[in-house]
Amino acid sequence: MPMAAARRPKIKHPFFARLYPRINAFAEAHGGLDHRRELLADTEGCVVEVGAGTGANFAHYPAKVEKVIAVEPEPRLRKLATGAAAESSAPVDVREGRAEELPVPDGSVDGVVASLVLCSIADVPAALAEAARVLRPGGRLYFYEHIRSADPRFARKQRRINLVWPLLAGGCNLDQDPERAIEEAGFTIEHARHFDFLVNGRTTPSSPCVIGVARKPES
Repeated sequence: MPMAAARRPKIKHPFFARLYPRINAFAEAHGGLDHRRELLADTEGCVVEVGAGTGANFAHYPAKVEKVIAVEPEPRLRKLATGAAAESSAPVDVREGRAEELPVPDGSVDGVVASLVLCSIADVPAALAEAARVLRPGGRLYFYEHIRSADPRFARKQRRINLVWPLLAGGCNLDQDPERAIEEAGFTIEHARHFDFLVNGRTTPSSPCVIGVARKPES
């Protein structure tokens, strides 16, 4: 584990943690469940889920997943995730930890899942380096993130809103390019689907999204 681990502050977002279950329920009612199923459809073996939140993904892991190590730093969300783990058909071990300091041995897992979390991580390169560290050679990173729009006008709107968005959304940033960060971390993106997550046919600041899979090199 990195030596910097002891110096990193604990993460607490009490207001957002209370609000997030309602936000997630609303998103799932408008298509979010299908996105989670798409993200997790090909996961297998031992999987680390980074920033597991309330554990909303747990019910959607397929039978070929043998174990999920769910890492969540925020205490209120972690408590909710622990409750969700007890009802999951997949064995889930909920652990305290940060994406930048995963409590998992080197090369020990088949997959890492990042689901709507890279946007809120302070040090994305460190988090992706940790994902690469814990993955076995050839292991896969499964990602579902909202992203900076490819439409320049919409992207400008995102940048303006982003002046206050992180304060209200648990550190979440709208102006992100996760695919570029994933490639810069040494992964090869195998496929990625870009889409707008619409709510009642309308866009929101976080509508532009991507779901994809990236592979760690074999050696």
